[in-house]
Amino acid sequence: MDAGPLIATGTPGGIGAGRDPKVFLRPGHQLVTFVEGVGELRNTVVKDRL
Repeated sequence: MDAGPLIATGTPGGIGAGRDPKVFLRPGHQLVTFVEGVGELRNTVVKDRL
């Protein structure tokens, strides 16, 4: 089976060091990516196990 298209989303708008005050993703936050005609992808941020 061949791989399908790759959808690069980059950094979500409104997150990061560019804000004042700074805002970063934390465990429990959820990122939702929606592409019309393709569907929705949900990722939940979890704490690194290291």
